[in-house]
Amino acid sequence: MQFVLSAADLTGTWTAAVVLDAGTGSATFTFQQTGEALSGTYSGILGDAKVTGTVKGDQVEWSFDGGQVGKVTYKGTLDGASKIKGTTEYGQLGNGTFTATKK
Repeated sequence: MQFVLSAADLTGTWTAAVVLDAGTGSATFTFQQTGEALSGTYSGILGDAKVTGTVKGDQVEWSFDGGQVGKVTYKGTLDGASKIKGTTEYGQLGNGTFTATKK
């Protein structure tokens, strides 16, 4: 008998605590997941932006255009169905870590 693990559905609103070289902050993401494709919106200190990404098993990656700071990328691992932990690159603001929790 073979069991297939399905990825958690990330559809919904997530709040991320972000720690960067430049300081700490928070961001809100509203995701819509269709298969392995992730889309949605970012809302935070950089304003609002459209998000695109992928979900493959427990690995999640998404990015958006951060305007003047450049491309912003998040890469993380699902920790259960309601938490993602990983690293982030905030363009000119530097690199850091994040923990996102589903509301």
